[in-house]
Amino acid sequence: MQRITRIAFDYNNPEKISLLEQYHSLLLLLKSHLTDRTFSLLASPKLIDNNQYLGWYTSLEGQPLSLDSIALKSHKIKITKTLQTRINDIENAIKLMPLSDEERSLVSAWLPRIKSLGNQIYVINDEPVIVNTFEEPVLPAAAPVIPPKPFWRWWHFLILALLLVGLLGILWYLFCPFGKQKTVVPDPMAIIAPAVIEKKPEPKPTPEPVIEPKDPVPEEPMPIATSEPKPEPVPEPPLTPKVKNPPNCITKEEMNKDPNPSKMAIVFDNSLSMTVTLNESPSAVEQYFQYLTYGYGRNMSEQERIKYEKRMTRLPTRLSSSKSVATSSIDKIQPNIGISLVTLTNCPAANVSPFYNYSNRASLKHKIKQLTPTAAGGGGTPLYNGLEKASKMLDGVKRDDYILIISDGEDNCTKKNICTLANYIAAQKPRLKINIVDIAGEHKIDCIANATGGKVYIAQSPNDMIKQMNKAVSSLKINRPVCQ
Repeated sequence: MQRITRIAFDYNNPEKISLLEQYHSLLLLLKSHLTDRTFSLLASPKLIDNNQYLGWYTSLEGQPLSLDSIALKSHKIKITKTLQTRINDIENAIKLMPLSDEERSLVSAWLPRIKSLGNQIYVINDEPVIVNTFEEPVLPAAAPVIPPKPFWRWWHFLILALLLVGLLGILWYLFCPFGKQKTVVPDPMAIIAPAVIEKKPEPKPTPEPVIEPKDPVPEEPMPIATSEPKPEPVPEPPLTPKVKNPPNCITKEEMNKDPNPSKMAIVFDNSLSMTVTLNESPSAVEQYFQYLTYGYGRNMSEQERIKYEKRMTRLPTRLSSSKSVATSSIDKIQPNIGISLVTLTNCPAANVSPFYNYSNRASLKHKIKQLTPTAAGGGGTPLYNGLEKASKMLDGVKRDDYILIISDGEDNCTKKNICTLANYIAAQKPRLKINIVDIAGEHKIDCIANATGGKVYIAQSPNDMIKQMNKAVSSLKINRPVCQ
């Protein structure tokens, strides 16, 4: 990865930090769905120089040139067409990606920023690279709307002619003699005389028989109600069970009222030594490291060496278990705490991510799952540099901040004394607490936790990893559940 340029960055601006987090999430989301050539269009940002600058990096090799500095017009047009083609490829890939609502919202918000005319475009071997400005997107002006040609031309003559024909038709209907109705003379013989109805004599009324009155039958008296009817009982509504909050929970009001919540950095060992299995004894692991360092397998055949290396790197490894436990522990950390990831991959320096808020923790877990050790630069564990960078990102004076180190050994990139650094951090930032999950169990970096009031947890098996990680997070007192 080579650096294209660096841009001044306001690390204290929460809006800029949020945009940087979103852009990292976008790159993680798109990387597995784009070809390397298409993905190279998007430069990768990293905070550098004590977070004062944002460095933009690319995997392309060659001398980066600004697109505006290209004098040859035909060459510039060619690069611009390639740029538009790459953007179209990204849009087409997004249409085929299975996205959640949150991921679709992220992509929709960032497509205009990728297309923004305000971005800086660099060219490396005729390949364009976008350096995002994190400013409001400047989109191309919309094409001018061409008004439709008026319909009223020679057609008005046709319309007038049709109206004239219609008018002549009406006059013809009114005044033409063939259009008048003939008066009909009634035939006098056709008058029908009214029929004579004979009256029949009315029948005499027959006298009704006289019925003698009988003795009246006494009616039974109606029963008198002695009491009013009882109303039917109305069933009472069922009582809703009260939600029993867990002890020591944190309310949403308490989180919202805290203007300066704690922050945390996870220092994660991603070196080659983490590829060793957890199913072997510490002595067998030490023998394997001697084999790798000094080549003690010379008397083995090629087949024996392959079989031996497979056995010593079989699952679960230190790295696979650390990933699993770290991602599950992140879910238990309070929603109001921002988390940064410091990865120890190779010498001379550690990589630092911005702080992930609660809504972006899925991206943080995805980043941890994608960690892969590399032998580039000879590998190594830059723990001193990682601890130094992590402490500079945190306050530790006006608020309680935390560092969690997950590692299997000491620094092998520098001869600087890490215990001296820990004592300096404790003096400058008395409210910064550091806990350690020691996978190797060699107690070589206990001084870091001892100097800052933290604790060391030894984890040499998959079950130990789960227990000790939970203890390490719990003792930091940042895993309070949210009250219902």
